[in-house]
Amino acid sequence: MEWKGVFPALTTKFTVDDALDLPLFAKNLNAQLEAGVKGVILGGTLGEASVLSVEEKETLVRFAVEQTAGKVPVVLNIAEGSTSEAVKQAALAKEWGASGLMMLPPMRYKSDHRETVTYFKTVAQSTDLPIMIYNNPVDYKIEVTLDMFEELIACLNITAVKESTRDISNVTRMRNRFGDRIKILCGVDTLAMEELVMGADGWVAGLVCAFPRETVAIYQLVKEGKIAEATKIYRWFMPLLELDIHPKLVQYIKLAEAEVGLGSEHVRAPRLTLEGAEREQVLKIIRDGIANRPVL
Repeated sequence: MEWKGVFPALTTKFTVDDALDLPLFAKNLNAQLEAGVKGVILGGTLGEASVLSVEEKETLVRFAVEQTAGKVPVVLNIAEGSTSEAVKQAALAKEWGASGLMMLPPMRYKSDHRETVTYFKTVAQSTDLPIMIYNNPVDYKIEVTLDMFEELIACLNITAVKESTRDISNVTRMRNRFGDRIKILCGVDTLAMEELVMGADGWVAGLVCAFPRETVAIYQLVKEGKIAEATKIYRWFMPLLELDIHPKLVQYIKLAEAEVGLGSEHVRAPRLTLEGAEREQVLKIIRDGIANRPVL
């Protein structure tokens, strides 16, 4: 398992009747693979994890494993309220064929330092799958601090962090304290190039769901030291990337997927599809981006 490159946080595709839309999911997945992503993540925030059943997660993981055919790792996100359920999800992920896990702190309870570390360690010690800690205190209210990571690295399968603190200097702090022991993947689209320049290993991306080639191009250009070329694409991309940092990022990114032919607007309740002035405003951003799409 190599935490490196672009890892799309894939949306979950639904039909108009609220069932999984596997053919549309496959279409998007194949576009990601053709663009050169290095792994895929299922059941994240963008994947509407909180409204997926265990059976649907199994279907998605098994289908993605079959479709990717070993080309890239399939990672399942764990976002559970109880430690026992998180342990159960980790075991199921392995059974279904996932290659790794992404883990949020406990849901619906703001755990303290000791509780957070114990939660992560308990799950890590229950599995041999590699784990990426999702550190997003802005949205999930618990920061995984450097002192917590100092304890967590005792678990050899805790190997990466999805860095979503919104503080790019955290990349440098992590590097100074842990070297390459913890791989760092930027989890905020609007800070991705900055974090890559500062040494992040990868990018857990959102707008990649609609614009896979552009996302991968930015990553590759930065890693090749072609900063001017990457900056040109990144500046074009920024109005679109800002759709990733809104509470309705799922609806916004699904609308973008629909506009480029890689998805649909269907979301699962309590989310509702966009309408009225809000939809028109987001649609204008998306269509302006498509009209000015750079030639790669």
